[in-house]
Amino acid sequence: MPYLYATLNRPLKKIQMTSFTVIIVCITSLISFIAFSNLKLMDTLIFWPPAVSMRHQYWRFITCGFIHADFMHLLFNMVTLYFFGTALENYYMGDLGLQHYYFLILYILALIFANIPTYIKRKDDYNYRSLGASGAVCAVLFAFILIRPWETIYLYFLKLPAILYAVIFLVYSVYMSKRGGDNVNHDAHLWGALFGVVFTIAVDHSVVETFINQLSHPRLPW
Repeated sequence: MPYLYATLNRPLKKIQMTSFTVIIVCITSLISFIAFSNLKLMDTLIFWPPAVSMRHQYWRFITCGFIHADFMHLLFNMVTLYFFGTALENYYMGDLGLQHYYFLILYILALIFANIPTYIKRKDDYNYRSLGASGAVCAVLFAFILIRPWETIYLYFLKLPAILYAVIFLVYSVYMSKRGGDNVNHDAHLWGALFGVVFTIAVDHSVVETFINQLSHPRLPW
């Protein structure tokens, strides 16, 4: 997941609450830092499909999202999660009137859902390992893009409308998934993004109408 953050052109309704985003960032950072120097912990938590199919270690669908390959991998995911997660939490509660735990449900289910296609493809591959929160972070990011398609997103120092970034990201992920060879689980990115969109529509169908209406009124950041 590349380094991303957003500036809100129209502030979301602010809600006073316990932020699950901040809690997830803190827990993920702590576990990742411990696992950097603890190979046994890393091996216990990492997504290893044969351990699921043969040993029924289903927790790996979730725990792999709380460990990362290195500091930069962790930093990119957590910075992106913080910016878009806090905005999405406020949207769920402020605009949709949902309970605050809906964001947590989205995140945990996205960790599982994003890894299912990889599990199906790799369940007998003893050499395959996968780790990182990118699938769930993509779910959060694309749920945000669904509600704010013209928001300005900064990809490093490049300004893009969110919807354009989404198109570029999806095309790139599909291409790299087919190409392979870069040790990145692009399938998890794609399925995580899909889950974020579907989940948000499922909890409130009106977001589809809002999305279409916003697309018809473009706001370019340049």
